[in-house]
Amino acid sequence: MTETNNSTCSHISHFTLSGLPNLEDLNLWFGLLFFLMYMVAVLGNSTLIYIIRVEQELHEPMHIFLFMLSVIELLIATAVMPQMLNIVWFDRRKIAFDACLAQMFFLHFLSALESGILVAMAIDRYVAICHPLRYTAILTHRNITKISLVNLARGLAVMIPIPLIIKRLPEWKSDLLTHSYCLHQEVMKLACGNIRANVIYGMFVIASIMGIDSLFISVSYLLIIKEAVGLVRESSLKAIGTCAAHICAVLVYYIPLIGLSVVHRVPSGPVPNLHILFGNVYLLLPPVINPLIYGIKTKQIRKRLAKLFGKGKSSNKTSPGF
Repeated sequence: MTETNNSTCSHISHFTLSGLPNLEDLNLWFGLLFFLMYMVAVLGNSTLIYIIRVEQELHEPMHIFLFMLSVIELLIATAVMPQMLNIVWFDRRKIAFDACLAQMFFLHFLSALESGILVAMAIDRYVAICHPLRYTAILTHRNITKISLVNLARGLAVMIPIPLIIKRLPEWKSDLLTHSYCLHQEVMKLACGNIRANVIYGMFVIASIMGIDSLFISVSYLLIIKEAVGLVRESSLKAIGTCAAHICAVLVYYIPLIGLSVVHRVPSGPVPNLHILFGNVYLLLPPVINPLIYGIKTKQIRKRLAKLFGKGKSSNKTSPGF
């Protein structure tokens, strides 16, 4: 990157987050949409967390990973929603420099954790289908704890440098961000001077998190498909059916990321600021959709939901925790 003319650069104490330019008349309705999405995310994920925690039969690896996924998605939604509503309802668009860096870290860190959990769930499905007799021996609670700690350590190790390499940049040509939250790839573009280190590290993060994780997930499903092909038709369909919810969760995670990248690179066309609107909702899509997917596709969760919201009382014994 080349140096920017110093006459246009200055020190800043805050960033200005964008709302929905040219769509201000619809701010009330967009605010209601975001708020409803957040409420669905909170209700859905909180319900999954509660059900998995109290139902003894759900204390198996796949549902423990789902418990972790729901906690992470609840945190992601909560990290962005208050700021979004502040912007569209109250036009409070300023965010302190250090607060922006903190939000940046937590969003990237939580996204890395979510990606790692999706890999763990893919491995769970691979072991369950390809090595069913060794399932309980491989995916013990001890090994699940190790997987979780490795995922946590990886997220911290890779994401801690992100706010630090932003903090080192001395001056800025603008304080206006195009989204309602702070992301490394957008904040660094506002800096004056050489951002080569930021670009290189950003590519490293994408390769080491999204690249490696998507490779592990793809290989897991290639092996699952290979195993399923060798089964009789009924068993093959049943095996693939057990993966349906996780496949949907993976698509819900990756498609918005790819979609946001695409809309940033094409003209707005008939919908002005499409990339800004899309950017305001893409982080909320997985927390909203995944509880619905698992609520529909998981028999034990459906049964517990029927007992929880239905007239009948549960006759099953419950456990206070894992």
